[in-house]
Amino acid sequence: MSRPPEATGWPALVAGQGDVRELLDIMARLRNPEGGCPWDLEQDFSTIAPYTIEEAYEVADAIDRGDLADLKDELGDLLLQVVFHAQMASEQGAFAFRDVVASICDKMVRRHPHVFGDASFEDAETQTVNWEAIKAAERAASGKHDESALAGISRGLPEWQRAVKLQSRAARVGFDWPGPAPVIDKLHEEIEEVRAEFAQAAVAENHDRLEDELGDLLFVAANLARHAKVDPGAALRRANQKFERRFRAMETFAAEAGTQMSALSLEEQELLWQRAKQQERA
Repeated sequence: MSRPPEATGWPALVAGQGDVRELLDIMARLRNPEGGCPWDLEQDFSTIAPYTIEEAYEVADAIDRGDLADLKDELGDLLLQVVFHAQMASEQGAFAFRDVVASICDKMVRRHPHVFGDASFEDAETQTVNWEAIKAAERAASGKHDESALAGISRGLPEWQRAVKLQSRAARVGFDWPGPAPVIDKLHEEIEEVRAEFAQAAVAENHDRLEDELGDLLFVAANLARHAKVDPGAALRRANQKFERRFRAMETFAAEAGTQMSALSLEEQELLWQRAKQQERA
């Protein structure tokens, strides 16, 4: 019976033993061409990547809700994604799970010379500067000779997060607003430019210009969040939760009145929205 390279054996598995080797065996079985799972066998790096991103967000959601029981499950789902990618790489002879572990261990030791070596830093800010210097040296050693202050910022990040990283890197060399006030002024300027685009023509006729101006608006909003030391992703997540909570309350009010939201006028719906807000304040 053939078996993928990462598999460590084919015992009768007993779930819940808490050993990562058990998870590696499970994943190897799922990917085994002889008796494995058809869905798992069809997957590749590109098809699994969206699930990896989704699981990372679900971990963040569990943390945001303070649900440690759910966090345990979500971290398991995220670990499975790592094992899945490592298994596929192992089948190609590229690397195995043990190589992933060795790589991150080496990186953590290398980037923390104040813990695992003789270096010392005055504060966290100095440590961060050294961290970036180490990363730059790592890029140079790998043949990536990008000398830009923006070097190394992943293009695979959520765009909100990437915007903040770009702005933070630029700020390190002095390219930054002196405080939130001029950022707010810039935000108003971008809003007016968006307003002007909407006034010029139908959305379908100037979609590209609207996308460009709305992008500028969102970029400045991310910059304002950075100055406030607020994670824009967390802020938007809170806004989403607030909207969902209030909208569901509106649906409840409508049902209690013997109707549905779709049967109400916009003005009637607005009254329910205000009622939901008042209920929250109370």
